[in-house]
Amino acid sequence: MKMSEMKDLTLTELAAKGRDLRQEMFNMRLQQAGSQLEKPARLRTLRRDIARIETRMSQIQNKAA
Repeated sequence: MKMSEMKDLTLTELAAKGRDLRQEMFNMRLQQAGSQLEKPARLRTLRRDIARIETRMSQIQNKAA
């Protein structure tokens, strides 16, 4: 997900999206522990997407304050 796609999302939508991505990353880590992970590069993109979401959420919160 790119930052341009996140510009239109509200704070609650970003929080929900972040929760979904964290759940997906948790499931992928379980697969990795069992040596069943098909796309190891997906972990990296998930981690970066979560960071982008957290950054956008802090920007919105700082702008509101």
